[in-house]
Amino acid sequence: MGYGLKTEASFDGAHFLTDYYGKCENLHGHRWRVVAYLRQDGLRDEGTMRDMVLDFGVFKRAVREEVGALDHTFLVEEGSLKPGTLRALTEDEGFRLTMLPFRTTAENLARYFAERLLARDLPVSQVDVYETPLNCASYFVE
Repeated sequence: MGYGLKTEASFDGAHFLTDYYGKCENLHGHRWRVVAYLRQDGLRDEGTMRDMVLDFGVFKRAVREEVGALDHTFLVEEGSLKPGTLRALTEDEGFRLTMLPFRTTAENLARYFAERLLARDLPVSQVDVYETPLNCASYFVE
C-alpha cells in the first residue's frame, strides 16, 4: 500500500552498441521517452506539500533537468571510440558528446536516470526508458 506519482520527459539522442552484431552496432538515433515513478507509504504531513508525495512541479523539473542534459547529444560508452575519432567529433566537427561509463542500452539508461533522481532525494521506485514507442526497459529500485 502506498502513494505514487508519475511523470515523463523525452530527449533526442544518438548512440550505437559496442560489441553488438546487428543493426544497432551502427550509429543511429532515437526519441527516448523516460517515465519516472515515485512511491512512498504515506503523504507528507506538514508544510506546503502537506498531503502530497511531492509537488508535481518539483518532480517534473527534476526529471526534465536530468533528461534534458542528454538532449541532442551523442551518447558514447567510455572507451568505445578511438581518441582520434573523439577529437574529430568534438574539436573538428563541434558535436556534443555525453560520455557514459556503461553500454548505452535502454536498460542502463533506466538505471542511470533512477540513480540521478535518487541522488536528488526523490523516492524513485521505477524508471522506464522507451527506445521506440512500443519498446521500453525498466529499472526497479528495491
